[in-house]
Amino acid sequence: MDAKILEIAKEWATNPVFNEETRNEIQTLIDTNNESELTDRFYKGLEFGTGGMRGVLGAGTNRLNVYTVGKATQGLAEYICKLGQEAKDKGVVIACDSRNFSDVFSKQAAMIFAGNGVKAYLFESLRPLPEMSFGVRLHGATAGIMITASHNPPKYNGYKVSWSDGCQVTPPHDKGIIDTIEEVANYAEAIKVADYDEAIKSGLIQIIGEETDAKYYDALEKRIVNKELVATVAEDLNIVYTSIHGAGIKLIPTMLKNLGIKNVHIVKEQEVPDGNFPTVVSPNPENGDALAMGIELAKKTNSTIVLATDPDTDRLGIAVKTDDGGYELFNGNQLGSIMCYYILSQMKEQGKLTPDKHIVKTIVTTDLAFKIAEAFGVKHKEVLTGFKYIGEVIAQFEKEGDAEKFIFGYEESYGFLQGTDVRDKDAVIAVQLTVECAAWAQSKGMTLSGLLDEVYEKFGYFKESLKSYTFEGYEGVQKIKAIMKGMREDMPSVLNGQKVVDKTDILVGKKYDGEGNVIEDLTLPTSDVLMFTLEDMTKIAIRPSGTEPKIKFYFSVRRPSDGDLSATKAEVASIIENLTASIDELVSKY
Repeated sequence: MDAKILEIAKEWATNPVFNEETRNEIQTLIDTNNESELTDRFYKGLEFGTGGMRGVLGAGTNRLNVYTVGKATQGLAEYICKLGQEAKDKGVVIACDSRNFSDVFSKQAAMIFAGNGVKAYLFESLRPLPEMSFGVRLHGATAGIMITASHNPPKYNGYKVSWSDGCQVTPPHDKGIIDTIEEVANYAEAIKVADYDEAIKSGLIQIIGEETDAKYYDALEKRIVNKELVATVAEDLNIVYTSIHGAGIKLIPTMLKNLGIKNVHIVKEQEVPDGNFPTVVSPNPENGDALAMGIELAKKTNSTIVLATDPDTDRLGIAVKTDDGGYELFNGNQLGSIMCYYILSQMKEQGKLTPDKHIVKTIVTTDLAFKIAEAFGVKHKEVLTGFKYIGEVIAQFEKEGDAEKFIFGYEESYGFLQGTDVRDKDAVIAVQLTVECAAWAQSKGMTLSGLLDEVYEKFGYFKESLKSYTFEGYEGVQKIKAIMKGMREDMPSVLNGQKVVDKTDILVGKKYDGEGNVIEDLTLPTSDVLMFTLEDMTKIAIRPSGTEPKIKFYFSVRRPSDGDLSATKAEVASIIENLTASIDELVSKY
């Protein structure tokens, strides 16, 4: 075993600054000579990236625990202190979801902020991430944190940071926070922790909850696009909702009641918050398995739509009843495109659509969004993957004097945002908007599947697919780096029988033609992303995940709207299947 790793492990196993449970956990690994586990736990510190950190729960420097959370919080507190007394007084909003130890970590963070003289607004119980973002703006806070690992499996938890606009932290604060955290001397002695009860008495910790909820509900209601339309079908619209044991249960049933929906069926087995997520393999609404119980309840209740949110309630997945009585899963591109179409259609009818309005999407999200925006005469923007970049667009509009130029933004990974009250993806308002779309479809005598086909027939057929490869641990990091290096340096000139006509490398800021000649200097910020276009306009994008041990391949195929839509769907499905097989073969080489 590496001597340095063993030295650090022994420190964690013997130093009384670490609690007994932590010491015993590491000592057992040492006693059993579990070299691979010790290496993975101590070969590095858990990395705090531009949006925060995420890791497996457990003892060690490369695990999420009270000590790694403590070091991150101490660094963030010190950074805020550097900004002056006003920043300290404005404080930090703290929320958590239902994950294991989320409540412990959030309370610990509040005590550390208080220990550094930084005010903490601590939610009294679990809340969705978008309400944390909203709360930052409502309370005029300097920053916000959310204890969550979003949709990851149960063994994970994490720590997300937002800045004063409620958006995920961006330059220059992101680098400043990271640098300050790295300067924190250790995981225990350097951490300043206030007594909880004393901090409550002094006002350095303020408990928040129902009053913030009420303000958030008010903001949601103001964003309803057409409440009268919903009222016309409210008696007949049947909906199933599952929070998948997460924080969505705190707000979404009440929001649906406020919207006027009469028939909301909650999946009772998944209603209770539980960080073990006992009814699913992973609480990810992108996976059909996570909606299985919801679909079963939908069949029993003759419901039109199944809505599922992840633990921190920033992502929404849905299943839609089809004409044959079955249920079809929609991906993020499909749902986002329907939302976009609905909003723009209604705003046009209401005379609220002006040419300065914008639709915003990420670079791996469907280009159908732009087709829809162009048809309605509004502008569009494309940003790097990550919702903070959509938040940055809103911030820029705000600086220009009109944040409301932003109408709607979305990303393929089931993240949506309507309006500017929140500056992160928001599954609460996404549920509200999806129900409006379902009501609109029902008023037209169709399902959401039929409405999606209407979009395709108007704007062309677009089909996207994602293939992810998971490589965990130290070896996994090296594998992902090797794949990106190989794809960057030796990408084949032909894929699936189609010539590669251009390559975009966002890491170096260049676009090349098929012969390798530079044809464009990019204006996007640098990011480890590769994009390829084939001669039939198929697009392939490749990027390592910023939050999971995965490398992701995105496929996008488009075809004109003329002809038989069913035949077009079958043709495109075959193309994507063959593309996926080609990528499997390429990845296996590294």
